[in-house]
Parts: sequence; C-alpha cells; structure tokens
Amino acid sequence: MATLEIHSTADEQLTPEDSTIYNKYFNVTREREFPMLHGTTYLDHAGTTLYPRSLIDQFSKEMLSNLLGNPHSTSAASQWVTNQIEDVRLKTLQFFGASSDDFDLVFVANATAGIKLVMEGFREHPDGFWYGYHKDSHTSVVGVREAATSGHYCFGSDGEVEEWLEKPGPMEVQPKPTALGLFAYPAQSNFNGRRLPLSWTGRVRSSGYAKFKKMYTLLDAAALVSTSPFELHNASASDYTVLSFYKIFGFPDLGALIVRKDSSVPLQHRKYFGGGTVEMVTCLKEQWHMRKNGSIHEQLEDGTLPIHSIIALGIALSGHERIYGSIQRVSSHTSALAKELYDRLSSLRHSSGREVCEIYKDCSSEYGDSRTQGPIIAFSLKDGAGDWISISEVEKVASVKKIQFRSGGLCNPGGIAASLRLDPWEMKRNFSAGQRCGNENDIIGGKPTGVIRVSLGAMSNLQDVTTFVKFIEEFYVDKQDPRGRAVELASSPGKFFIESLSIYPIKSCGDWSIPLNVRWDVRAQGLAWDREWCLVHQGTRRVLNQKNYPKMAMIKPVIDLEKGKLTIRYNGFLPLSVPSEIHVPLSLDPVHFESSENIPASRLCDDTLETYIYTSKQIAAFFTTATGTPCTLARFSPNHPGPLKRDPKAYLQLHPKTASAKSDSMPGAFPIASSFPPRPRPILLSNESPILTISRSSINRLNEDIKATPTGKAVHASAFRANIILAEDPSFPPGTEKPYAEDAWRYMRIISNPSSEQVASPHPRVTYFEILGGCRRCQMVCVDQRTGERGEEPFVTLAKKRRFGGKVFFGVHTALLSDSASASVGVGDQVVPIREGEEDEMGMGELVCVEQ
Repeated sequence: MATLEIHSTADEQLTPEDSTIYNKYFNVTREREFPMLHGTTYLDHAGTTLYPRSLIDQFSKEMLSNLLGNPHSTSAASQWVTNQIEDVRLKTLQFFGASSDDFDLVFVANATAGIKLVMEGFREHPDGFWYGYHKDSHTSVVGVREAATSGHYCFGSDGEVEEWLEKPGPMEVQPKPTALGLFAYPAQSNFNGRRLPLSWTGRVRSSGYAKFKKMYTLLDAAALVSTSPFELHNASASDYTVLSFYKIFGFPDLGALIVRKDSSVPLQHRKYFGGGTVEMVTCLKEQWHMRKNGSIHEQLEDGTLPIHSIIALGIALSGHERIYGSIQRVSSHTSALAKELYDRLSSLRHSSGREVCEIYKDCSSEYGDSRTQGPIIAFSLKDGAGDWISISEVEKVASVKKIQFRSGGLCNPGGIAASLRLDPWEMKRNFSAGQRCGNENDIIGGKPTGVIRVSLGAMSNLQDVTTFVKFIEEFYVDKQDPRGRAVELASSPGKFFIESLSIYPIKSCGDWSIPLNVRWDVRAQGLAWDREWCLVHQGTRRVLNQKNYPKMAMIKPVIDLEKGKLTIRYNGFLPLSVPSEIHVPLSLDPVHFESSENIPASRLCDDTLETYIYTSKQIAAFFTTATGTPCTLARFSPNHPGPLKRDPKAYLQLHPKTASAKSDSMPGAFPIASSFPPRPRPILLSNESPILTISRSSINRLNEDIKATPTGKAVHASAFRANIILAEDPSFPPGTEKPYAEDAWRYMRIISNPSSEQVASPHPRVTYFEILGGCRRCQMVCVDQRTGERGEEPFVTLAKKRRFGGKVFFGVHTALLSDSASASVGVGDQVVPIREGEEDEMGMGELVCVEQ
C-alpha cells in the first residue's frame, strides 16, 4: 500500500514538491478507495463529497459485529450504543477543536435541520426576535426571516456588515430593546466559494453597543468544513454553528448543531418536546410535563437518534485522517487545484478574442489563498459572438461525457441576484415566465437565470481539472469567428416526399411505423394515436421518460384499428411470471380505469395532468418489470371530457427565417424571429409540439460528421424519434441533397399520393402544415432505440455542429396550419416547402392571413 510522506510548512501549505508527491500518492489511493469514479469526472463536492470504500467496509463490519439497541432502553445493547454516541460526540467536538467544557453538539439530520432548531427556539421568545443575514447565505439561512416577528434585514455586502458592527444603524438593522437578535451568515459561500470573515461572530459578542446585548450569531459552516480546517474557540466562536457531515466524509447523512453553552438559553424557549427530551408527561385530567435540565443535547435531540449514522460518523472521523493525513492537507490540495482550474478557465478565448467564461469571483477573494477562497468556481459561458450559452445545454453534453457538476440557482438567491444583476422584479418576471430551478428556461430577458458551479474535493485530482477544461475547449470555444461562417441555404427549396411515418403511442416508448398505402389521420394535437398513453410512477405519479429509463425504448406498441386494441411487447427478457405481451383496448371504456376522484393528478414536466390510470395489476406488473421501477399505464386522450389542453413550450414562438445575403448566421439560426410568430398549438403528451419532422438528407449529413470522428459510428434515424421523415426527390442527381433545408421553411404543402387513397379521386388532397420552430435536443437521442443502451452520439456531434443561440437543435416542430382541418397523410406524399415571403407565390396568402 502506498504511504504518504510529506513534510509540510508550518501553516500546512503544500510546497510544489509536496503537491507532486500528494498527487502521485492519492492517485493510487483514489483507485482503491473510490471505484465509483472510474470513467467519471465528479465536480460537485460542494453538493456532497464521496465516501471511500474502506468507510463502507468498516461500517458493514461494525454492523455485523455488534448488537445495537435503542439508547432509550437500559439493556446491555442499548447502553453500548449510548456509550458509542457520547464517544462520537466528543470525538467530533475535538475534530473541530472545541472543548466539551464550552460547547455541546446536537445531532441533527443536516445543517438545515440545525438552522431550523435554532429558529424554533428564537421564535418562541415572548417578544420575538430580529434577524439579520448576509446576501451570500444559503436558502435555508434566508428562510429564518419568515419567523422573525421583530423584523429582518439582508446585508448586501461585507462593508455593510462592518459598518453595522462599528456603529449603530437604522432601525431596520437592529432589534427592539426587548427582543432577541440573531445574525447569520455562511463561513463560505456555497455559490462561488468565497470565504467570509470568521471574526464577525466574536466582534458581535464583544461589542459594547447596547444593540448587541441580546444579539446572537449563527454560522453556516457546511460549505467551509468540507475542505478546510475549522476550530471553535469559546471567545471568538459563533453561538450556534451548523454543518453536514456528508459534505466532509460523503457518509453518513447526518448533521450537527454546535452550541456555545453560554448561549443555550434562547434554545430553551422551544415549546415542542419529543421523546427523550422530557422527564415526565401527564395527559389525562391535567396537561403537564417536565423537561430534562441536563445537557443541551438532551434537551434538543427529539426522539431516537440515528444511531447507525452516528456510529458511521465515528468510523469516518478515523478514516479521514488515515486516508488524507489531515484536513490542512486537503485544504492545500484543493486550493491548488482550484487555482489551476480558475487560471485555465479564465484564460480561454474564442477566435474573436472574446472571453469564454464569465467567472463570478468576489473582489475580496483570491484563488490559491485558502483564507479567502474555497475550491469552488461559479461561471457562465458565452459564445464567440458574446451571447450566453444555455446552462441546461452544457449540462446535457456534460452528462453524455460523464462529467458531473451543479447548475442553476444553487440555493443561493442573494449570490445569484448579485452576480447576474437580477433585480427582484426580474426574478418575479422570470418566475411568471416559467423559470424554475432545473428547467431549460434559463436565459430570459437577455440574462442567464443560473450559473454553472464546479467544486473540488479531497479526492479530486489534476486529471479532473484537465478533463473539464478540455471539455469546455472542445464544445464551447469557437475556433472560427461565427460572423465568417458560410450560409448553406439552397437557392430553391426543392422537392421532397414522405419517406416514413411513425407514431409513439406510449410516450418515451418504442415507435410504430405506419404501413405503406395507409392514410393516417392528422389532428390538431398531431398524428392520430401519437403519445396518448404514458407510464406513471406509482408513488409520485410523475410521467416516466426514456432519459431516465432507457429500457423504455424496448417497449414496442402496435396499433390494430380493426380489432380496436393496442398490443404492447417488450423486446427484452421478462420472467415467466410476466406475460410477453399485453393488450389494451383503444376505447375509453371506464371499466378499465381508476375513478379520477380517487387518484392524484399525474405530473409531466411542469404540467399537471388528469389522466386515466389503468386498474389492471397485470398491466402494472408488465411495465414495472420492463422498466425496473414501480409504474403503470395511463392515458391522456383528446376525447377526455375534462380540461386536457397543453401548449408547446414558449421558445417555440421563435422559428427559422430564411437568411439574407449577409453571411452573419449559420443554417438554421433558430432565434431569428418571424414577422408572424406561430400561435400556440394543443399537444397531448409530447414535450414540445404536435409533430416532429426531419429530413433524410439532414440525418445523412449528421452521420457523415459523426463518422469523420476517430470512433464515430452512424446512428439510426430512430434515435431522433421523428413523426415524419422526408426524403428528397430520387430523380435528383447525387450531390445535390439539401441537408438542413427544413431549417429555412415556414410551411409545408403536402399533396396526397394517389396510390394511398382508399377512394379514387381526380384531385389529390392538399394539406398545409406550419413549421413552429427548431427541435431543441437533449441527451435522450443517445439511447439506442433497438437495445436501450446509452452512448455519446449523436448528441456530442450535434452539440458541435448544430448549436445556435447556445442551444442544440435538430429537426423542426410542425403542426396543421388549420386546427379545424380534416387531414391525413401517407408515405409517398409529395411535400412542397414554402419559405417565409413565398406564401402568395404558392397560393396560400389568404389562408395564412386567416390563421394568423
């Protein structure tokens, strides 16, 4: 086994030679202790760090070697557990340099639970409490303000806090004379890693101002302690310190509230009591109880403690020192890595000379200085033209490349608002526009609504840094000035025909190809029977998707109109107890469904749906076995009597416009708005629009780009899950194909193929379709629709070749031009593209005016 021999300087900062030794040593240790990192780059240690194999092995051994009883009992097993808990409590205090004479440690679920426990005590004070918090605070710290009946105030800067500490401030930043006061802030921002002054807590206590006589301090140390030494000394320490151990050790899921014993009185105002915190309780005839008056933790730890997690914590404390040497060395190691990452990201430039990364670093912090900056970098990306790149798109590509990081609002509303210069009215507007943390609506009003955050931990190494920087260079550094790119738009739209038609009766499951010589009805919501069914989780009622459950691709439905049934097969292994196929009637006979009055609504994206849930246990067993998660079949039919209307996503209001003679945009520059934005169209269970259309030439061109890469292999057209695949006129000579021509279309005129008409007619039927916008792609296209296996392509190549306005597009969303039209399409139908401005020329001017 490798051994670590490092001779650090007095302040435990690693010298360059020591850093090299540490990295070589730890690369060996990492291979042994963290097998879950094989093939993955993990950069979300601020969310949770990773647990070593030896911790889990030792914990399992401990669980199998000892009999653990409830500590509220007096049996031998229970008393052994009680002793273990107190040993771990003391060991944890010592880890933070805290004397048990001055401090007590209360075990809680996590840092948030500790914050809430403090709030409960202050809330019950007879005159309430005033609350002040720093803008860099985590959401859980901010939330305390709702209980502060004597007022609350957000300090917008360090300077504002300093001014408050030095002299009396206005009424809004000081409590009423009879009320308590609580000042809270983070030791390290979970947003960008900058470290705030720890001296503030002691200065509040030592201040001679009258306003501070009843002022207490709450320090959120959760982000800091994950990679930094932290010692509590009675004179300078905060009154209440909260933290989460999984951020330090990866396991267990446990937190702590560390209380200065001299500051415990406000916490005793709590009215609630639980098992273990009272000596006696009466309920009959008289309501009376007597609280325990011993240690602070005895008064605050309600119910039975998580004994297994506490024992795991003891093991983690010992193992951490064995693996890393000391927390000081972890601090030096991560600080050096963070500086390397910061330097390399900040030096990236597009060919236009513009910066690639907008890094949100506080002016008071310095990467490489662990006193002012932790190993976190928060940033946004810009393209070569200076436009923001969607963070959700970056996360999609990163997921395919097996790179893990955090994006969004990061549970730090003040940090986000200050860094992105978002005023309250803008944040409220963004919320009204549908922006939620984690969704794709992440650039509104010309500003990003969230950021990318990468954070390093004890087990991070230089390869993690290199991998991430190369990822940014490969996908987001423009090697060619976007203003000099050639436009590949055809001079004339050309002629196309429908090569194939497919529907997806069950959302995110396999396709069913519409047979040749069959006319298929088209409705306002899309092709008939397309995405009328879905699989819903039996617990959450959320609609399942192939992105999370790739084996759904192997569930193959077949529509039989003559027999009036949907037959569903699974092209994989099923146990003998589960039928190989099931049959579902196409009718809406209520006998097959649960009563809508007795079931909660289903959830799809941000929509609440009233669906029909099938009652058959056989159906539920079939889909549960096939997907590996408890689910059943539900239906969202256009014939449902209730309100079932869903609209496409808002960004589909933009659609491609034929480029002018200028060479300042690429083919399919989707953010160029039309003079007549498409009106919303009703959809069933599709995510974005009624119909998805793609051309064969576009698929072929993309595959050429994929095969040009060292390991590239062409992908099947089914990966794109299109309803309509168009092919160009076969009479055209080779080399005249028009890939991505559909990007410039505004409408399609589809002329029926006489051979597919059931009733002979001298005049073919003509149906007009509208192009709603480009199809924004995600990593679901990487699921092989035949095997359910995930790969990197085609999304990796799409992210390089088909990114416009910071988003990845391929194919176009389509809908009937007239909602009231009775229409049908068939394989072999002729398709005549119509670009914007050609409506009158193509004889559809009046129709467009009516519809618009």
